[in-house]
Amino acid sequence: MTASETDLLTELHTCETRVWDALVRGDMQADSAALDAGFLGVYPDGFAGKDAHVAQLADGPTIARFDLSDARVKALGRDFAVFSYRADYVRTGQTAPETMYVSSIWQRHGAGWINVFSQDTPARG
Repeated sequence: MTASETDLLTELHTCETRVWDALVRGDMQADSAALDAGFLGVYPDGFAGKDAHVAQLADGPTIARFDLSDARVKALGRDFAVFSYRADYVRTGQTAPETMYVSSIWQRHGAGWINVFSQDTPARG
């Protein structure tokens, strides 16, 4: 991995962690700030836009704890990149851990990044 790929991986890992932290805190404002107005999420139960993603926090936190691992990044041109990783997490009010693989497309936005797309794939067995 080149130095620029390592830097991009670190930068997007931080961005993605902010989204998960917002889910842990139930922070609708932080979640909204990380997502593009045209955000599209593809989940096991269907599609969701930005409003639906943020609305899941209306009653508070949805995630009790999480760990992101096995991260990889691929630049998709100068201003876009896909960040893929394994997420191990426990939902708020639950005890059973869950695992999924996530790929999120981020777009350079000013000095930072904004999430434009995410797809979650549950891990099998």
